[in-house]
Amino acid sequence: MAEDDNYTKDGTVDYKGKPANRKITGTWRACPFILGNECCERLAYYGMSSNLFLYFTNQLNQHNAVASKNLSNWSGTCYVMPLIGAFLADSYLGRYWTIATFSIIYVIGMTLLTLSAAAPGLRPTCREKDDCYATGSQTAVCFAALYLVALGTGGIKPCVSSYGADQFDDADEVERGHKGSFFNWFYFSINIGALIAGSVLVWIQVNIGWGWGFGVPAAAMAVAVAFFFSGTRLYRYQKPGGSPLTRLCQVVVAAVRKHRVRLPDDKSLLYETIDSESAIVGSRKLDHTNQLRYFDRAAVEIESDLIKESINPWRLCTVTQVEELKGILRLLPVWATGIIFSTVYGQMGNLFLLQAEYMDARLTPHFTIPEASLSIFDTLSVIFWVPVYDRLIIPAARRLTGRPTGLTQLQRIGVGLFISVFAMLSAGILEIYRLRVVRRHGAYEAKGGPGAVSIFWQVPQYFIIGCAEVFTNIGQLEFFYEQAPDSMRSLCAALSLTTTALGSYLSALLVAVVTEASTRGGPPGWIPDNLNYGRLHYFFLLLAGLSVLNLGAFVVVAMRYTYKKALTR
Repeated sequence: MAEDDNYTKDGTVDYKGKPANRKITGTWRACPFILGNECCERLAYYGMSSNLFLYFTNQLNQHNAVASKNLSNWSGTCYVMPLIGAFLADSYLGRYWTIATFSIIYVIGMTLLTLSAAAPGLRPTCREKDDCYATGSQTAVCFAALYLVALGTGGIKPCVSSYGADQFDDADEVERGHKGSFFNWFYFSINIGALIAGSVLVWIQVNIGWGWGFGVPAAAMAVAVAFFFSGTRLYRYQKPGGSPLTRLCQVVVAAVRKHRVRLPDDKSLLYETIDSESAIVGSRKLDHTNQLRYFDRAAVEIESDLIKESINPWRLCTVTQVEELKGILRLLPVWATGIIFSTVYGQMGNLFLLQAEYMDARLTPHFTIPEASLSIFDTLSVIFWVPVYDRLIIPAARRLTGRPTGLTQLQRIGVGLFISVFAMLSAGILEIYRLRVVRRHGAYEAKGGPGAVSIFWQVPQYFIIGCAEVFTNIGQLEFFYEQAPDSMRSLCAALSLTTTALGSYLSALLVAVVTEASTRGGPPGWIPDNLNYGRLHYFFLLLAGLSVLNLGAFVVVAMRYTYKKALTR
């Protein structure tokens, strides 16, 4: 750990002192290690996952609908596991040790996945390049490795962005201003890794082999771990605040016990610690808000609370503790509106790939682009829009709104939700046009190749999703960090990530429902094995319609949202 007055002896940030060198040591100087770790980890994750749909269909010999369901379920699990990692980080381990521990699990999973694709006896048996068969045990080893990776991501995803933001002191205006830029560049580093994954690594998987295609991401993950540990001496650390779930339950129990107690008109009569610091380790005090006042009963002092010398937290809670629960409940409606967006976003690694398989992927007569490589246009879009947003849109919006951030976090999210509608409309229109070309040439049995629509017509839908990401995903990162109680930031980051999980599960459910409904009169249905006989555009247009309804719900939620009021230390 760096020798700096800005740290306490136990590694917790001391926000009371303001030493002269704190802005150098505690902020951007530590961030390159965190950003480098995230870039390499995302390179590993996307390099492994971008082409998984084709690995399932071509190597494990799974049908399209089965592969889509398995991919959605695995992807969803990757975004549910962060709840476990976040709970451990906020309650017991702290973010540093949570990232370190789960990174090792991640590397083990990546190594096993590489062996499942390269080691004799573990890899599928192939007569030709894409004519393969996998036994039940070979498939089991593959999925065991994938779910180890999912567990590993559970300790990294919810902690890295929050840990990077922890390097900036909320009590310092200059550092607090830098925090917004950190989230932009954090997402930028994610997409640098994704760019390499979607171009170089996907090409390796298709043209060299899956052993190398999974082996290189495994090596990248090892580099990510090295990056993280290299910055150990420079990081700011915060102590875990104890189990947040226990504190939330205490508020509910205390409020229910006092459901007949009359609330005071003066909020200053509600119980709070006398000290300037909150009773919760690593947390600032929170000011009282007027929403969800039922739970204020937990902070009303009655005679029975004063009988014993020590306060029983299951009978009397502080205002800060009550406001923690209120803050989480206020986040839930915003969180729910992210599920449909995640469903739209998830199509890039799912049905966009299926659509691409039936298009002409030739760049030249002798060079064919791997279908999964089209995701680089999403990445390029993000890389383009992040600096545009940071350097152009924010200053322009600042002049219009008078706010230092230009747009509020909720406004930023809403703009992204609006843009995402057009991604699904673009995909649906393209599929309508592609099927017209198929009918015109009678090429129902052809799968891409000469005469098919060029795969580059998919670029607009990828580029639009990338633009929507810069607004919605980065807005959500910052929103859930800023609005989370100080001692529950990892948990709230994990909560925001679960929208991706539920989006994947919703995608799998929608595919299952439309497959069942559209084949009742007999095949082929909307998403058959031969897409030339299908109606995939109906599915994309369905998602566009759901996105419009979701945007309307978000506007209502955003207009009623009350921002957190943290008291200065």
